[in-house]
Amino acid sequence: LILRKILFFMYAVTFVLLLLLAFALFRMELSEMFSKVWLIAVYIISGFAGGFLIGKRAGTKKFLWGFVIGMIYFLILFAVSMVMYRGLPGDFMHLLTTFVLCVASGTVGGMVS
Repeated sequence: LILRKILFFMYAVTFVLLLLLAFALFRMELSEMFSKVWLIAVYIISGFAGGFLIGKRAGTKKFLWGFVIGMIYFLILFAVSMVMYRGLPGDFMHLLTTFVLCVASGTVGGMVS
């Protein structure tokens, strides 16, 4: 149950940050590089927040719980991408980078908590 609440919070953070990006893109002429950096920040902020919250709840093995929440967050992103793209999304390096960002930020969030 707590995992679901934390995952919901992570996706709420993701949603708000993506809305801010959409608003910024709508109002200003921003470069593609800005969008890419913003998306990386979204993965890191959401993963860190989830890792931090699960670490606070867990008490012990916080880094491991942060890793787990980051992994679940990535797997849901991956599953949604597979449905949207009707197969493997994008290139392998992008997929690997996203995986590392989600899992590492969740782990660091757990360690900091």
